[in-house]
Amino acid sequence: QVQLAESGGGLVQAGGSLRLSCAASGRSFSHSIIGWFRQAPGKEREFVAAITWSGAATHYADSVKGRFTVSRDNAKNTVTLQMNNLKPEDTALYYCAAKGLTRGLWRTDDYDYWGQGTQVTVSS
Repeated sequence: QVQLAESGGGLVQAGGSLRLSCAASGRSFSHSIIGWFRQAPGKEREFVAAITWSGAATHYADSVKGRFTVSRDNAKNTVTLQMNNLKPEDTALYYCAAKGLTRGLWRTDDYDYWGQGTQVTVSS
């Protein structure tokens, strides 16, 4: 089965940076999309960014454009979310997720596999 594991979360001051990684295993992801989501206490889950496994295309939520970058690392079979200029409102549990490469490339309600989450806390 597909397994996803996030890492890299932590505590950082506003304006700082963190790099999250999503390690994928169990099958080939050559026809998949990896997405990043986050959820803060008492709030709904929010889409953050997504990337085709090939790295040919990316998509970002408006709230993180210009600050976050999603990319792939072939050497470690991972997808990375580089987060710069972090704000307190970025504080959340961050998840990576996977789905098949379909016509609805950037749909956010059809992901099939999920990681366990990694906590990001941004202090003011």
